[in-house]
Amino acid sequence: MKFESSLIKGKILKRYKRFLADIELENGEVITAHTANTGSMKTCWEPGWKVLLSYHDNPKRKLKYSLELTHNGNTWIGINTSLPNKIAAEGILDGTVKELQGYSHLKPEAKIGKSRIDILLSQDGEEPCYVEVKNVTLLGENKRAIFPDAVSTRGQKHLEELTGLVKEGIRAAMLFVVNREDVDSFSPADHIDPDYGKLLREADQAGGEILAYQCKLNSEEIKLTKKLPVIL
Repeated sequence: MKFESSLIKGKILKRYKRFLADIELENGEVITAHTANTGSMKTCWEPGWKVLLSYHDNPKRKLKYSLELTHNGNTWIGINTSLPNKIAAEGILDGTVKELQGYSHLKPEAKIGKSRIDILLSQDGEEPCYVEVKNVTLLGENKRAIFPDAVSTRGQKHLEELTGLVKEGIRAAMLFVVNREDVDSFSPADHIDPDYGKLLREADQAGGEILAYQCKLNSEEIKLTKKLPVIL
């Protein structure tokens, strides 16, 4: 996923009210940027870290800047949670996610019952595959990416739905998009949300596919590049 325009350099001063961050630009100007991330953003920022921002000259927008990437000294971290579905779709379509090939149609935000699944893969005359996508940014011990970064009742619901699909004989997968490069495996964050970890293992045991793919990040694009071991 390439950024639509050149990103702007700065350093983060503080994050507050969930959706706001004060950023000092290279020219010394301090601006407030929109932060499209409802999570805790643990291990994703500290005062003084380098950041990259996008600028949007839209008269309807109150905040012209959006926080896209932070840097901890080792890696860029993709904190914009509105992007992972697009990153995942591109990774499926370009063949990076090898487990999810063989489908001719990809539909985002597919409705199933009263809910929506992030991606529906289909092939004429074949059974479909439903894919739920999660953005992973939390750094755990031993270079392991973990999810979630806070108790996620919504995430638990998604896992229950995925398991229900599999038990009905429908193919379903959970795709964790790991948006940092300083990790080499993925696990559920049991110490943060034990129910989520329990439900993820139940989904796996039922036959759901649990996949984790790592992104390569820079100022021009975010792209899925390689599969990570999933340790349940």
